[in-house]
Amino acid sequence: MRILLVNDDGINSEGIRVLAEELEKDYELIIVAPEDQRSAQSQAITISKSLIVKETEIKGIKSKAYSVSGTPADCVRVALDKLIEEPVDFVISGINTGLNAGMDVLYSGTVSAAIEANIYKLPSMALSAEWKDGKIDYYLAAKYGRYILEKAKDDFIKNNIVLSINTPYLEGEEVKGIKVCKIGDIVYDYYTVESYGENGEKILKLHGRQDVDFQEDTDRYYLSKGYVTITPLHYDLTNFNLIDKVKSWL
Repeated sequence: MRILLVNDDGINSEGIRVLAEELEKDYELIIVAPEDQRSAQSQAITISKSLIVKETEIKGIKSKAYSVSGTPADCVRVALDKLIEEPVDFVISGINTGLNAGMDVLYSGTVSAAIEANIYKLPSMALSAEWKDGKIDYYLAAKYGRYILEKAKDDFIKNNIVLSINTPYLEGEEVKGIKVCKIGDIVYDYYTVESYGENGEKILKLHGRQDVDFQEDTDRYYLSKGYVTITPLHYDLTNFNLIDKVKSWL
């Protein structure tokens, strides 16, 4: 099976190296990632300037790798349109530094790269690991990502599925299991005033998160209880329940 590996943390991130190390033991990999950090880019693509693509090396990884001077979605498009001649069977995005739970999926470059692959009719998976008190376990995320891939890859390929997978920061034996669930509530980031400019303008920085009670049966809830979470996603944002009602207005 040929896998395209992408991310939003950049070609030199530890997360993509750990995942490549785990997967290239048994799969053919092609790695295409942003040249630098491109988190929270969502589904953005580069349209106003040229993209620079460079073949590069990742220390300890034998698979062919490329950096792209663009977004995670750009990386998927460039890989499938220009870099890979043979058919790709599957796309994996990650491992992201930090969870992509709840409404974070709307902003996440990691998740959006997986969804971009699905637009190309390819099954995909987004892998994200909890960042807690400055610590993260990419190896745990790689382990569960591989486990889920191997358990479900036949259905993945037949049904063109997108999964968002999140792993908590816990010792392996402390993980309670895997929960398939819906995305959770919005957890709002908030802006703080960093300083004031010469003309009195406010200089703001996004900082922290507001605490909320997590809704039961969601990814945020189960992650807080020590579970790995899986959420199936789809890029079609149509609210089918409202189609007939909106028609009736006209």
